[in-house]
Amino acid sequence: MKKPATSARVPGRGRVYDSITDTIGDTPLVRLDKFAREKGIVANLIAKLEFFNPIASVKD
Repeated sequence: MKKPATSARVPGRGRVYDSITDTIGDTPLVRLDKFAREKGIVANLIAKLEFFNPIASVKD
């Protein structure tokens, strides 16, 4: 029986993965509503938190 991935048991940024391939995808996105409102931007402003990726890939 295969044990569940460690990442499933530890929430948040401090997750530990069983394989580097487990880190692919799911880059967190954050709404910047307050910033958009302060700057008068009428749009859904969203930031992609690339620093959460293992090597901070920004190609996608």
